Amino acid sequence: MTEEQSSTENAPAQPESAQSPVEPAAETPAADAQADTTATDTTATDTAPTEPKPEAPAEEAPKKPRARKQSTAKKTRTVELTLTVTGTADGEWQADLLHSGKRIVQGLPIAAAAVSKAAAELHEDISTTIESVLNQARQQHEAKLAELEAEVERVRKALAELES
Repeated sequence: MTEEQSSTENAPAQPESAQSPVEPAAETPAADAQADTTATDTTATDTAPTEPKPEAPAEEAPKKPRARKQSTAKKTRTVELTLTVTGTADGEWQADLLHSGKRIVQGLPIAAAAVSKAAAELHEDISTTIESVLNQARQQHEAKLAELEAEVERVRKALAELES
């Protein structure tokens, strides 16, 4: 072995970025051949650079978005129920119930108090609207009651006159 070969093999490894890809021209053709084989050998065996390149982040492949983990929770099954509550100005209420498009109950009479209570349990906006409808019905019934009481009073007077 020549001194140059033994010094290259025993010398500490220099980072690849410190070596230039083309070595400067050597003084003798034998040194040229030696330099070519050393450069070829180091590039073939050294694949990982020891010093980070400044352009490394730009050259990295774009990161793939993480796939969502599948939930282990059971999927909730939705049930489609449609409850329709209708009321008249007289205060008569009835309910219709549909289950997935199939009519289960039709025209079921419901008490006004039950409608009021259910509306209060659902939401304030629903309760307010239904209470206003119920108040209108109450007023109509009170007016009708007053008329009927007046009629009953007239009938009693007429009956009292007939008996005397």
